[in-house]
Amino acid sequence: MIFEKELAAAISAVQKASAICKIVSETSSTIFSVQKEDHSPVSVADLASQALITVALREYYPEDPIVGEEEAKTIQQHKHLGNKVLDLIRKETNALNLETLLEIVDYGSKSFDSNKRFWTVDPIDGTKGFLRGDQFAVALALLERGQVVLGVLGCPNMAIDNTKPQKLGVLLYAVKGHGTFAMPLNGQNPKKVFVDSITRVSMARFCESVEKNHASHDEHRQIADALGITASPCRMDSQVKYAALARGEASIYLRLPSKKDYREKIWDHAAGSIIVEEAGGKVTDFKGNPLQFNLGKKLENNIGILATNGHLHSKVLDAIAEVI
Repeated sequence: MIFEKELAAAISAVQKASAICKIVSETSSTIFSVQKEDHSPVSVADLASQALITVALREYYPEDPIVGEEEAKTIQQHKHLGNKVLDLIRKETNALNLETLLEIVDYGSKSFDSNKRFWTVDPIDGTKGFLRGDQFAVALALLERGQVVLGVLGCPNMAIDNTKPQKLGVLLYAVKGHGTFAMPLNGQNPKKVFVDSITRVSMARFCESVEKNHASHDEHRQIADALGITASPCRMDSQVKYAALARGEASIYLRLPSKKDYREKIWDHAAGSIIVEEAGGKVTDFKGNPLQFNLGKKLENNIGILATNGHLHSKVLDAIAEVI
C-alpha cells in the first residue's frame, strides 16, 4: 500500500502521544496548564505530545517539515512548564535537556512550502475538553502538493463501541484511496468504518463544538431548523466530531466560526477531513468549495466547515445558503 511506512510511523507516534495524554489526565488531579498569548490554554500534555510526535517523525523522515500548533516561546515564558514536559517524555526520548526540548517543539513553527510534502500535527485538539476530562484528539496528517494523503486521529476518551469500556480509546486512520479504519487505541485488528446511509435529512443528527466562541450555535440551529432536524446537536470538542461522522454516529458536522474574520488552522481539519472522506463522506466549506491546504497554516479561502455522510451534502448547502 502507498504510504505504508509513513502510516506505520504516524500510528506509532500518535499512540505514544495519546498514551502520555492519558497518563496526565488519569494521574493528575489538576493538569498543569497556562494561557498562550491568544488566551487559549496549553497544558503540559500538549507540549509533551507535540515533542514526542516530532521526535518520532524526524527519526524516519528528517527532511519533512512538521507544522505544529505549539511553539517554544510558551515554554520560554513559563520555564517551569518545560521541566514538567521533560519529566513526562524522558523515558521515551532518552536524555533530553531544556535546550533540546525548545528546539524540538519549535521545529513545528519553521517556514514550509505548503505546496510540497509536509506533516501537520495538533498534539491535543480540544485542550479545553482534555482539561475537563471530556473528548479530545491527537491529530496527525501528511500532505503532498496541497492534498491530505494520510490522517491519524487518536481519541483516548472515545468508546470503541457501546459494548466496550470507554477507557480503551479509539484510533482512526485513513490513506487516500484506501478507506478509513478504526481500532483500539493501544491494540490491533483494525476494521473498516463507513459513514451512515441516512438520506432523509430530517432524520439526521448533527455535531458541533462545545464552546460557543468556537462556532456559532445560533446559526447552526437555524440551519438545522431549515432542514427539519429536531434532534439536539451532539456537542463534542476536537476532531472527535470527524471520527463520530466517519463511524456513522452522526450525519452532519457544522462549524461556522463565531468571528466572521476567523480562518481555520490546517491542523484542526487535515486529519479529520481525510478520515471522513475515505469513510464515504464529504467535506467542504459553507459554499461547497474544497478545503485548500496549500495556503500556509490557515484555510485562508474557506469560511465555515461542512462535513456530511455525502448523501445530505447538497441539501445542507442549500439550507446554509438560505440561512446565511
